[in-house]
This record gives sequence, structure tokens and C-alpha cells, in this order.
Amino acid sequence: MHRKSEIILGIDPGTIVMGYGIIEIIRNKPALLEMGVLKLSKYKDANHRLQLIYNKITELHNAFKPTQFAIEAPFFGKNVQSMLKLGRAQGVAIASAMQHGLSACEYSPKKIKQSITGNGNASKEQVWKMLQQILQFEDRPEFLDSTDAVAVALCHFYQALKPGIPVADAGNWETFLKNNAHRIKK
Repeated sequence: MHRKSEIILGIDPGTIVMGYGIIEIIRNKPALLEMGVLKLSKYKDANHRLQLIYNKITELHNAFKPTQFAIEAPFFGKNVQSMLKLGRAQGVAIASAMQHGLSACEYSPKKIKQSITGNGNASKEQVWKMLQQILQFEDRPEFLDSTDAVAVALCHFYQALKPGIPVADAGNWETFLKNNAHRIKK
């Protein structure tokens, strides 16, 4: 059975705040279904936080039946303990997605920013503003982790749309615009 649309679940992993974004692709056009965050700071037990992450991915799967799953890959920082915690959160999110039959695609923060804004060093605010234009939503969320997760999902869509074009190698605005002509409104 062929589905008329694809639904992509994007995750910005975290042990304090985990962002999630769900987009639907209909006739090769992305539309925002939902975005939000799972706030975990009030829970002191690290294992309980991981269980809540697993449960949230399951809840999102049951509610939206995503066909694809994308997650932001951890970036290398100086704090080893933070990296370990982030890796655990990412692993649990991936495990939950796999439990529901989805394979995980990982994207680096730079690749995500590059595919959304054309600049791999864009700020969270620049990503949010570009997403507002692309997906036509108004409100600024309390936590930009949610828009980061939407950016992960949209990056995954763009990679699937034009798999032969390495988005991270766009290099400049001229190349970016040529490779993303479908995103330009006239």
C-alpha cells in the first residue's frame, strides 16, 4: 500500500530539554504538524529522564505514525560528562524509534543549519526565522529546541529530495539558491 504522504519525526536530543518536530510531506511540500519540547529538568534521576524520552518518542509514534525518523547527531564539546549524557539521550530516542520499525538518520548541527539557512554557522534564531517562512507559522516557541527538531526533520526531507546534492557543500548563496530553487517563492 502506497501512502499519499510521508511523516517525518525530527528530534533535537537533550537530557534537560528534548525538542521534537513533526512534518508531513504532501506532493513534495512540507507542512508542520506539531512541534514541542519534553522538559526534563525537574527530574533528578538520569534513568527516569531516559525513560521519559523513550516514552515520548513512543507517544509521538502512536499519535502521528511517522514513516521516517531523523535526529541531530551529538557535537563534540569540551565537557565529557555532558557528551555522555547527550549520547544516552540520543541512543534512547533511536532505540524507541527502532522499536516502532523506523531507522534513524543522523545529521550534524552544521548540516542541519546549512540545509535550512544556507549557513552552517547560523544561530538558533536564524533557523527559527527561516522555518517560519518555509512552513508558515507565526509563534516563537518558548524553547528553540522545538524549532531545531523541526529543522532536523526538514533537513531530512531536503536530503531525500535531492540525495545527489551534498547540502553541506553548498558553499555560497548562489549555489544554495540553484540547488534549492523549489524553495524560492515568486
